[in-house]
Amino acid sequence: MAKILKKVDVVTVGVGWTGGIVAAECSKAGLKVVGLERGGSRTTEDFSQIHDEYRYAINYGLMQDLSKETVTFRNTLNQKALPMRKMGSFLLGNGEGGAGVHWNGWTYRFFPYDFEIKTMTEKRYGKNKVSKDYLIQDWGITYDEMEPYFDKFEKTAGISGEAKNPFEGKRSSDYPNPPLNNTPILLHFEEVTKKMNYHPYRMPAANSSQSYTNPDGETLNPCQYCAFCERFGCEYGAKASPIVTVIPTALKTGNYEIRHHSNVVEILKKGDKVTGVKYINTLTLEEYIQPADIVVLSSYMLNNAKLLMISKIGEQYDPMTRKGTLGKNYCYQLNPATTAFFDKQFNVFMGAGALGTNIDDFNGDNFDHSDLDFIHGALIYGLQSGARPISNNPVQKGIPSWGSAFKRASIYNYTRVITVGGQGSSMPYFQNYLSLDPTYKDAYGYPLLRMTYNFTDQDRALFKFITKKTEAIAKAMNPKSILSVPQITNYSVIPYQSTHNVGGTTMGIDPSISVVNTYLQHWDADNLFVVGAGNFAHNSGYNPTGTAGALAYRCAEGIIKYHKTGSKLG
Repeated sequence: MAKILKKVDVVTVGVGWTGGIVAAECSKAGLKVVGLERGGSRTTEDFSQIHDEYRYAINYGLMQDLSKETVTFRNTLNQKALPMRKMGSFLLGNGEGGAGVHWNGWTYRFFPYDFEIKTMTEKRYGKNKVSKDYLIQDWGITYDEMEPYFDKFEKTAGISGEAKNPFEGKRSSDYPNPPLNNTPILLHFEEVTKKMNYHPYRMPAANSSQSYTNPDGETLNPCQYCAFCERFGCEYGAKASPIVTVIPTALKTGNYEIRHHSNVVEILKKGDKVTGVKYINTLTLEEYIQPADIVVLSSYMLNNAKLLMISKIGEQYDPMTRKGTLGKNYCYQLNPATTAFFDKQFNVFMGAGALGTNIDDFNGDNFDHSDLDFIHGALIYGLQSGARPISNNPVQKGIPSWGSAFKRASIYNYTRVITVGGQGSSMPYFQNYLSLDPTYKDAYGYPLLRMTYNFTDQDRALFKFITKKTEAIAKAMNPKSILSVPQITNYSVIPYQSTHNVGGTTMGIDPSISVVNTYLQHWDADNLFVVGAGNFAHNSGYNPTGTAGALAYRCAEGIIKYHKTGSKLG
């Protein structure tokens, strides 16, 4: 029998960026908060001399143990979904700080267009621009309403950047830190794109360009450009993560407690309120019930959706009838790219996770889509994140994938390539959704989450369009040869693409098409909040963390208001 614990004001399920932000803001406001984290504790000291590519980048040392819990995947409704046995297309974090520990640090604000995509698309192109099979919807909130939360997140994380992007929404202030150091690779990308009449700007980075103390008094150290960002924790305390920003802030209040190795398996509900959560200590397998006035789902978006489904809170989306909201609007992203091969050497072994230069000329609705068979677009970038030797073996077309010829080519090319990358948006499609798997269960006896997803005609058209743009930029760099990513057909969970999964718990002002309101408060339970990239109604050409962080600040504001009034928020 589960042991019932003392009731608290707020319990968060997950201690990553969103859970950490909610904990910091609520505990500063005097609320007693417990954070339940199914992984272990982490501090900067744990990452001393972490430069082990095989352990962390290849064998995913900081990631979720898929032998205990994974997802099942299928492309279509008539296929049988099978479990993902090894990390592939996306990497699920585990432990204190979550994916916010091993991220690269690309930190963007979604466009004003993103928040009102249905309204703005129909206004410019008419109501028939997008097929009814694409479940396009507004978010119920505008960029202008979100701007203060974006600003707060950027100051908390000490984002390094420059406010030179002509396409972004209005800003109330500049980035708190100047951009990271420039490099020959990025200067070459900037020079070429300017000549093509595009608008390059430096990538906004959570890798700190200088020593910085945020408004809560937490300090970030300057980046050392060691090239071990993505899939690694930062040993220098230079990459903004929950464990060096919001979590220490919450702990200093004395109102916050983290319980590690605590896997939440069910949200408890009575009538139209939730009463707490049930969790299992993953080391002892003891069961506990944590009562709370307010429950916040702040784990990875896949787990947030799964918990709601297991707890039978909300109506599961049905692709046949298109009714229900839970699990609907699952979206991913596209990664077209072109590699340019040179004889000139570059110091590609150095870098930082978000050391890059971008253009947004083909992102969002920044270009005319009237004669195109897709909407939205993609970020296009030049990047120097650091080429680690095991994962980076660039060779031209026609070179064998093994043997002496491969070795000679990969060693020669290792320091002589520049990749012009694209990151494309993803629109919700009626047959792409999340549900519970009817066959497979996790280590604790609960159903696995099932993902039904495939690329659509919209995706394929956008991928082809952006690939041509990356090829044109790469050719303008005057390389000796180029090689593009092949055109996409069907989605596969292999190989890695991006950990930018969104949707499933969408936000809005209409409960018939959303799971939560614009304060991330669940329509079916006033004291339940669900926050993260799952709230996105579609995916942008940008990384999700900046927008998820901004939503977490809005969510925290809503929780504090609700705790005072006990009423449904706007």
